[in-house]
Amino acid sequence: MSEIKVRFAPSPTGPLHIGGARSALFNWLFARRYNGKVVVRIEDTDLERSSRESESNILSSLRWLGLDWDEGISVGGPNGPYRQTERLELYKQYTEELLASGWVYRCYCSEEELATQREAQMAAGEMVGYTGKCRDLFEEDCKRLEGEGRRPVLRFRVPQGKVLTIRDQVRGDVSFDCNGIGDFIIVKSDGIPTYNFAVVVDDYTMGITHVVRAEEHLSNTPLQVLLFEAMGWPVPEFAHISLILGQDRSKMSKRHGATSIQQYRDMGYLPEAMINFLALLGWSTGTEDEVFTLDQVKESFSLERVAKSPAVFDLEKLNWLNGYYIRHSPVEKIAELAVPYLQQAGYLPEIVDDRLMEKVRLVTVAVREYLEYMAQIVDYAGVFFDDPAYDDPEAKEVLSQEQVPVVFGALRDKLTNAGTLDEAGVKAMLKKLPKELGLGGKNVYQPLRVGLTGKTKGPELYHLLPALGGPKATERLERALAQARG
Repeated sequence: MSEIKVRFAPSPTGPLHIGGARSALFNWLFARRYNGKVVVRIEDTDLERSSRESESNILSSLRWLGLDWDEGISVGGPNGPYRQTERLELYKQYTEELLASGWVYRCYCSEEELATQREAQMAAGEMVGYTGKCRDLFEEDCKRLEGEGRRPVLRFRVPQGKVLTIRDQVRGDVSFDCNGIGDFIIVKSDGIPTYNFAVVVDDYTMGITHVVRAEEHLSNTPLQVLLFEAMGWPVPEFAHISLILGQDRSKMSKRHGATSIQQYRDMGYLPEAMINFLALLGWSTGTEDEVFTLDQVKESFSLERVAKSPAVFDLEKLNWLNGYYIRHSPVEKIAELAVPYLQQAGYLPEIVDDRLMEKVRLVTVAVREYLEYMAQIVDYAGVFFDDPAYDDPEAKEVLSQEQVPVVFGALRDKLTNAGTLDEAGVKAMLKKLPKELGLGGKNVYQPLRVGLTGKTKGPELYHLLPALGGPKATERLERALAQARG
């Protein structure tokens, strides 16, 4: 197999969405699996909607996912520039070649005339498409129309009576009847090339061997193949991956969850989990395994195991995977990720010193088993940072029990003499208390939980006490006792 070269070519009209990220991943996996190259270029010919801000978001999201590229925007290469709006002279060169060869002609039909044509076709029950009105204009006709102020578009002359059969590496043979295509526009009246023309020039000049993209582009494929053939260029291999649907089997939208990679990043999803999840959207490992790293899936990826049927976006599965990675990542890493959310909630200052960072680490140890994504840490962190209110009816009832002063006093004495608290030491300390006091475990641990948190349920005491520290825990117990007596 000759060297594989793929491309990911997003339009910078918004952030990188789930579907685009999955396409980028499959291209990356295919190229890396076979020691090929990845090109990232920007298709920004939609001048009104494209922006550098969206371009920056897309590139940042790709890097966050761990996807790199060998050639293209921001890294350079021999086939630049890598923004379509910076390649207009190149498109013009190949446009002139197509005009000279007769494959392309000037069309002067106005939008109103085209609308009238479409209405007449629909009324007659005919296939809707361009009628070919300007196909055979003479040069004097063109001059006359231009003299009237008309600016032409350039249309490709689609051969009639031809059937194109394309071997798709996911879908098998797919055939298209050229009679149903109609002469399509390759350059608009403002001189800007359309997607189907620009992408063919880019793929050829950048040496793209395989086009791996979403199923919605399948209808563009015959137009592009016709252009490749007209120019005498080799046609790349195509692979169209399935659509992504919501769990209700409708096209994925905001009602199915966040749609952009940036939104998931902001909520505290881990890139490892997102990659793992995206890989499973329309691709099978061939095993029962559901958790794997980017390197692991790279070693087994193939287009043969990409499904033809639509992939279903299952938010619960993504949350499960992300929770798995939160629990199995180094606690120091998860603590670092927690800091911005705790700062935003007002629990941490702008500058977090080593002492506070250690507290965040201990909080992370205590609560990460409950987290599906990092933003949720704020829901569990209050008990470690906010002073308890002791106004819960159940909590008040527990604090009124007669053994409470003795229990609190015993723990207070131990904390005073304990020095630095760690999980193992606190476990041993708590284990001895019921026997030393001659009380059942419930009569010891439940009052302590209420005294330290104001609630009857919460994190394990052996997690809570190291995070609070001896002085703060003692202060809370004294406040709880005063409340009970009060």
